Amino acid sequence: MPLTPDQKKVRNTDLLLGLLSGILLGLSYPPIPLPFLSFVSFIPFLFVLEKRETLFSINRFTYYTLFFFNLITLYWVGSWTKEADTFLKISGAALLFFNPFFYLIITTLYHLSKKSFGKKTALFLFPFYWVSFEFLYSLTDLRFPWLTLGNSTPYFKLFIQISDIVGVYGLSLIILFVNVFLYLSVKEFRSKKKLNFKYLSSALIIFLLVITYGLIRINNFPESEKKIKVGLVQPNFNPWSKWQEGNLDAQLNIYLRMSEQAIEKGAKFIIWPESALPVYLLSGNYDYEVSRIRQFVTSYNIFLMTGMPDANYYFNKNEAPKDAKENRRGISYTSYNSILLFTPYSPKVEKYGKIKLVPFGEHVPFVEQLPFLGDFIKWEVGISSWNVGKDQVVFDLSEANNSIVKIAGVVCIESIYPEFVAGFVQKGANLITVVTNDSWYGYSSGPFQHKEISVLRAVENRKSVIRAANGGISCIIDPLGNTVASTKFFTRDVLVGDVIINEGQTLYSRFPWTVPLFSSFISIVTIMIFIFKKISTKTKKRS
Repeated sequence: MPLTPDQKKVRNTDLLLGLLSGILLGLSYPPIPLPFLSFVSFIPFLFVLEKRETLFSINRFTYYTLFFFNLITLYWVGSWTKEADTFLKISGAALLFFNPFFYLIITTLYHLSKKSFGKKTALFLFPFYWVSFEFLYSLTDLRFPWLTLGNSTPYFKLFIQISDIVGVYGLSLIILFVNVFLYLSVKEFRSKKKLNFKYLSSALIIFLLVITYGLIRINNFPESEKKIKVGLVQPNFNPWSKWQEGNLDAQLNIYLRMSEQAIEKGAKFIIWPESALPVYLLSGNYDYEVSRIRQFVTSYNIFLMTGMPDANYYFNKNEAPKDAKENRRGISYTSYNSILLFTPYSPKVEKYGKIKLVPFGEHVPFVEQLPFLGDFIKWEVGISSWNVGKDQVVFDLSEANNSIVKIAGVVCIESIYPEFVAGFVQKGANLITVVTNDSWYGYSSGPFQHKEISVLRAVENRKSVIRAANGGISCIIDPLGNTVASTKFFTRDVLVGDVIINEGQTLYSRFPWTVPLFSSFISIVTIMIFIFKKISTKTKKRS
């Protein structure tokens, strides 16, 4: 049936409200410095959500709203540069259309709770459903928790300080409850022309308590006297052409020369970015290059950490692990997107293999269960199809004064997983290092968002975070989330600075699962109660 003029007016108003929410939410994320928008961005959305009755109409509107949110925040994933990989472009476009579908889990839970408990209770449960979805999205093979709501707040330094207790998921929960209380206040004002101070004051109290905590922490945070001078090497190689053969010596010369510049400024710990050299350096085919690096760190008495491809070969297939692959010569091997640590006066090279791989880009989802997927989903550039690393390795740096610096070596996208990074701190890490290469995505929002997510990891664990990026942004972040020093994007540069080494664990570091598990528990209970009521209703009808 055609819509009446009044129905068209309502539909158009709803579409405008959904568009407004999607835009406000998108604009609250870095690099746009408007984090406060996230505290009101859900209000237009909730006006429409609460009056929708059918699951289909609720989810259709949710997809519409969050499509614009995803478009603003994730437009960069396809790279869209002239050199960009074809598969990367396809994946980026697909993500924009498919990612909003996952959010329908939230509004489906909302719909079930509305049927079970009523509108108002469902509204207060909505924040828990959102956080449980964020957590679930970080666990599956299709994981991409880039848009965790708390990731919109790194520019709001006073607000994020409480993440040392509640973590980024706790920030999401707080933002959503502020939205819900403000929405109820505005809704009542619209219907009764009277301000409901109960809801408005609830929003203000939550907000002010968090801000007060932030003020106290910033003004009373004890700065550790223990420091280490680091040198971050940003070579700014073109990520598309560096994988071509024949320029290995030239690249290594640049790294060593830039490292010398850092050492001249007093650096004792040098970091090179992710996949610094596009070869399996320790495979036995590059002994000359390995020898040069070992001689370099010994002659200058420094530690050198670098991102690097790494492979293990198994000439006896019976000794190969289950996830081993075969090369063209039929030899079994495993390969990892790794971090290597070179220590002066030691032939041993410590290793860490990346555990949280980029879906499709580094690891084909469900390829262990469906191996044929790996045959036709491949990058056109570089070394990919990595194996999943086994252990979270904490690297030890023994200083001349006998103090120990324990490093969490995190590779690229691993920095967006809060409980994963906290796992390194639980194992004793007192400094977090991120090696990355964000140059694939050009001068877009992606690299800036990625850098700001590291700010949250610093505050959650009260540890300094240092980032060494191929083309930027390389930086030093202190335990309060302040960016002490940083490089410019797409420049060849060396960044040297003193980094605070902070001991101990925060409440969040010790219990990173509290908020997401509690939220997930509420979601599970909602589903169980809905099913129980459905069964009870059917049983009564039959009786």
